[in-house]
Amino acid sequence: MVVLAKKPKTFEIVFTDPSKAFYSSGDKVAGRVVLEVSEVTRVSAVKVFGLGCARVEYSKGKQRCREEVAYLKYEETLHLDEQPTDTDGSVTLRPGNRYEYTFGFELPQHGQLVSSYKGKFGYIRYYVKAFMERPSQPSLECRKEFEVEEPLDINTPDLLSPAGGMMEKKVTCMFIPDGQVSLNAKINRKGFCEGEDICISAKFENSCSRIVVPKAAIIAKHIYQANGRTKVFRQKLSCVRGNHVISGMCDVWQGKSIRVPKIKPSILGCNIIRVEYALMIYVHIPGSDKLILELPLVIGTIPYNGFGSRTNSVSSQEGSETSNSWVSLGIPSAPPSYSDIAQDCRLDSPLAPLLDDYDGSDSPIFMHTPGFQFPPPPAYSEIDPEPSGNAHVLRVC
Repeated sequence: MVVLAKKPKTFEIVFTDPSKAFYSSGDKVAGRVVLEVSEVTRVSAVKVFGLGCARVEYSKGKQRCREEVAYLKYEETLHLDEQPTDTDGSVTLRPGNRYEYTFGFELPQHGQLVSSYKGKFGYIRYYVKAFMERPSQPSLECRKEFEVEEPLDINTPDLLSPAGGMMEKKVTCMFIPDGQVSLNAKINRKGFCEGEDICISAKFENSCSRIVVPKAAIIAKHIYQANGRTKVFRQKLSCVRGNHVISGMCDVWQGKSIRVPKIKPSILGCNIIRVEYALMIYVHIPGSDKLILELPLVIGTIPYNGFGSRTNSVSSQEGSETSNSWVSLGIPSAPPSYSDIAQDCRLDSPLAPLLDDYDGSDSPIFMHTPGFQFPPPPAYSEIDPEPSGNAHVLRVC
C-alpha cells in the first residue's frame, strides 16, 4: 500500500452546465468530480453529497442566537467506469491520468425549497460536497455552491389587487397644537418584478405651519428568527421625492413612479429567514417624526402577463371614442387655457412661515395669509368667430 504524501494535483467539482445561473425545484444537478494525482494513490471511495440549509446566527446581549433548517440532503457513492477495483472495492489512481466520477440528482419538487440568500445575520446556501476516502489516510474534501431561485408568480388575485391607506399626524410646537399633516396613497397592485415601475397615486395635505416634503421609497425587511427571538434589518433600496408643500397647501401625485431595482425575489417560505418588501410613502416634517404609510410589496420572478387589464384597455378605448366624438361635433373654438390662473390648493385657516424672520427667542414668527378670492375664469366666445349664414350656439355641459 502506498501512503499518499502529497495532495492531489486536481480535486474539484465541475457542473455539466457551468453557464447555468440558477436551479429551481425539480431541476437536475449534474456534474463530475475530477481527480488528478501526482503519485500512485489508492482510493477506497469517492462520495458526493448534495446539501442545502438555512442558517441564522447573531448575538443578543451575552446570548448567542443560532438556528438551522435543512432543505436538501442527498448522498451517493461514485464509481469509475471501466476501472478495475480490488476485493475491498478500492481503486488505484496513477499520475498522468485524469479520472472523472460523474454524479446527478434531482432537486425536490416545488414547495420544498427556498431561494438562495446571503444576508447580514444568516444565509440560505446550496452546494455539492465530494469526499475522497483513502486507506489509513485522512479524507479529503472539496465543495462547489450552486444558486437556487424558486419561481414566484405575481399573477395571482391577491398580488394583482390594489393596496392603499390613509395616515394623518397632529403636529405641535412647544406643546401647542400646530395643525396636522395627512396623506392618502394607493398603488394598483402588490406584485412586481425587477425593472417594473410602481405607479403611485397620492394626496398630501399640510395644515401645519411648516414646510413638508413628501417622499416614497422601496424598503427591504430582512427578518431573522433564532432561539425564539426575532431580529429585523431594514434597508432602503430606492427613493423618489415630490415638491415641497408649504403651509395650507396640498400636493397630488398622479402616476408618480418608482422603479424596482435589481433585487432578490421575496423569500416567504422559510421558517427562520424572511425577506419582505414594502413601498414606504412618507412625509418629512421638520422638527417632528415622519408621517409614514407602508404598503406591502411582493417581488416575484414571473412578471405581470397583462391578463386582467382588459377593463383598462376597454375604458381607455371608450375614452378615446368619447374624445373623438367631441371632434365630430365641430366645436368652433376650444376654450382658452386656464394655465394663466394660479392653481391654489389652499386649505382653511392657513399659516405661512416667515423663514428668515425671528424674534429674540427661538420661536419663529408666523403670519396669517389674507383671504384669497379666485378670479373669474377668462371669457371666451361660444359662437363661431367666423359665422356662416346659419350661425348657431353650442351649449357647454
